[in-house]
Amino acid sequence: MQEFFSNKVIPAIMKFVSLKGVVALKDGLLYTMPLTIVGSVFLLLANFPVPAVVNWFDSMGWIDPLNQAYGATFNIIALIGVIGIAYKYVKNEGYEGLNAGVLAAVTFILTTDSFVVTESGEIVSNVINKTWTAGQGMISAIIIGLLVGWIYSWFMKNDIRIKMPAGVPEGVANSFTALIPGFVIVTGATLIYSFFKFVLDTTFIEAVYAFIQTPLQGLTDSLGGVIVMSLMIPFLWFFGIHGSTIVGGIIGSVLTANSLANQAILDSGMALTIENGGRIVTQQFLDQFINVTGAGMTIGLVIYMIFFAKSAQCKELGRLGGVPGLFNINEPILFGTPIVMNPFLAIPFIAMPVISGLILYFSIAVGLVPMFGGVMVPWTTPPIVSGFLVGGWKMAVLQTFILALSFFVYLPFIRKIDKMNLQAEKGTN
Repeated sequence: MQEFFSNKVIPAIMKFVSLKGVVALKDGLLYTMPLTIVGSVFLLLANFPVPAVVNWFDSMGWIDPLNQAYGATFNIIALIGVIGIAYKYVKNEGYEGLNAGVLAAVTFILTTDSFVVTESGEIVSNVINKTWTAGQGMISAIIIGLLVGWIYSWFMKNDIRIKMPAGVPEGVANSFTALIPGFVIVTGATLIYSFFKFVLDTTFIEAVYAFIQTPLQGLTDSLGGVIVMSLMIPFLWFFGIHGSTIVGGIIGSVLTANSLANQAILDSGMALTIENGGRIVTQQFLDQFINVTGAGMTIGLVIYMIFFAKSAQCKELGRLGGVPGLFNINEPILFGTPIVMNPFLAIPFIAMPVISGLILYFSIAVGLVPMFGGVMVPWTTPPIVSGFLVGGWKMAVLQTFILALSFFVYLPFIRKIDKMNLQAEKGTN
């Protein structure tokens, strides 16, 4: 089986994740990460779990500025994402990518309406609707970013561009380089906007949201989505492939959209419930309960090594992996124990994230813990602290329980390995 996965399955997966579009998607969306993290700080302050703190901010008149900062970061992540994806696509092809990023932003804005309708029915024109530059526009951003990046690269590869004489400043030359592909891209986007407006009475972004993004969010927000996501990350890591980066890079945009959809429900004044359209599986679900303490949730294994191990090898690994594990970094454990390519430890390593995901899913579904809003924390935030920040004390308690459970899941396996190591060390001595 190991040979089959090594020679057949893994090469196919690596071929897929090495595709130009997948690489551009994964790298381009990283530009949105600072916005979500910084924006989460302001959102957390405006909705702090301690009411006295919120009341104090309100009395000082700071709630509105805090919400303004949150809106200026969270609500433009699709716009930043489309720029980043197109930029990285062209950059990875060996050309100047900023022009493509700018054209992608223009295309994104062009393919949605430039007006909003107020509750009274009044039409306000000449605006950019943040509804579509936030989570609801994420899949459109991916599609547009990849298309613009591919088209722009095609023009560059075929040398269809205006060339300036030697000695012209680089910035000026780059501007003229973008004229021909820019004209084609903007013209095409205008035709697409016209088709959706006059034929379908909608916009491209709204159509993508209705027919592609909403079903995708539903798939990730299902029990099957939780199981697949929880399985794939440790499965890839077992073969030495960075499953957290690959899986997170592919589905991270949809999970972030789920988080922002939940925050939009809260912002509207409604209760965040499944009945009101709330999503269970979000970016916090992945970061704070599936990848917490690292892929495979290896903190239980580390605890055994630190406090109960008898072999020198396990004791030393526990000391090396303890502090990094608190910040969700477990590469020393993955390669030192080892877990990678170790069939004996594959069982708890793959099972624990699935167990955690299922417990959290049903806990949210039955109302035992609240759904996640828009507050996100850096993935290196220590466990329990991260649970409290993204979901309050109930989420912190549940996270503590699951982390304790990981000890018992790993126990019979690491105890056997510890005994084998001890015997080997005694034999050597």
